[in-house]
Amino acid sequence: MEQKITNTINANKEKGVLQKTGKAKETLAAEYLQQNGVTVIERNYRCRQGEIDLVGVHQEYLVFVEVKYRRTVCHGAPEEAVTDGKQKRICKAADHYRMMHHCSDAQPFRYDVVAVTGNGIVWHRHAFEHNSRGRM
Repeated sequence: MEQKITNTINANKEKGVLQKTGKAKETLAAEYLQQNGVTVIERNYRCRQGEIDLVGVHQEYLVFVEVKYRRTVCHGAPEEAVTDGKQKRICKAADHYRMMHHCSDAQPFRYDVVAVTGNGIVWHRHAFEHNSRGRM
C-alpha cells in the first residue's frame, strides 16, 4: 500500500511539473508569434469539444494554434505529436469558438502548429486543413 501511495504522489508531482513546463512553452510561443505579427487574443480556450492553446489574428486570418514541446527530437519532432485525432478535436473546438464568438462565415481561418524544442521554435502556418484526416 505504501508503494502505491508513493507512486501516486510521484505521478502527481510529475504531472504538475509537466503542466508548468507546458504553460511556460505556450507563453514562449505566444511571445514568438506576437514578435512575428500575430495578435494573441485568447489562451487555453476550452470547451466540451476540446482545447486550443492559442487563438490569434494574423493578417486577415483568425488563427488557431497548437503548441507542442519536446526537449529533444530524439523521439520525433514536436509537431509529429499533432495526430489526426488531435487535429479533429482542435477543429471541433475551433468550430465552437467561432460559433460562440459570432465569427462571420466569411472570416478566413487556419490551423497553425508551433513546435518548441531545446534548439528553438518552428512556426508551421496552415499546418493542417479543417477536419483533416491526413498528417502534417
